[in-house]
Amino acid sequence: MLLYDIEAPPTVLADIIDGVGVLTLNRPAVLNALDLATVRTLMRQLTAWARDPAIRAVLLRGSGERAFCAGGDVRSLYRLQRQGSPDLGRFFDEEYALDCLIHRYPKPTIALMDGVVMGGGMGLAQGCTHRLVTERTRMAMPETAIGIFPDVGGSYFLSRLPPALGAYIGVVGDTLSGVDAVAREEVAAFFG
Repeated sequence: MLLYDIEAPPTVLADIIDGVGVLTLNRPAVLNALDLATVRTLMRQLTAWARDPAIRAVLLRGSGERAFCAGGDVRSLYRLQRQGSPDLGRFFDEEYALDCLIHRYPKPTIALMDGVVMGGGMGLAQGCTHRLVTERTRMAMPETAIGIFPDVGGSYFLSRLPPALGAYIGVVGDTLSGVDAVAREEVAAFFG
């Protein structure tokens, strides 16, 4: 039997376009879900670009037409748990550190939230200074529907929604569309 060494495609594509660093989550078969390698690649590239004077802003987006980021890669996390791997804890430690880095990033950050944006995808996007939604955006913290608390900064960004909406999403795990998100921003601005 002949075996071919097929190199896996990179989980994150990095490009620079007119001074904007573009990071594309490149796992479309799993809706660009985050695994430890993806988190580490994002952290390395964002850290390098934070110090690079040629980079004026950073854009985060997902590859494919279905998702920005569907959250953590549950299958890979399950495998790590079954193996008793310390990488399971490292994943969460490093994912939360990545979300914090984005939240405190010294340059403008833009999330193109096209398609599915759930769980860890919300963590990436909500730390950005600018968030763009489309007619295909579907945002949620679905982990709450199975009894897990909304992590990745969920208690921070959900508490800033108009009265009762954040609690509702945090408890029920309902999905918001791009239209819902724009309406939320208008309501929040009205209530100041």
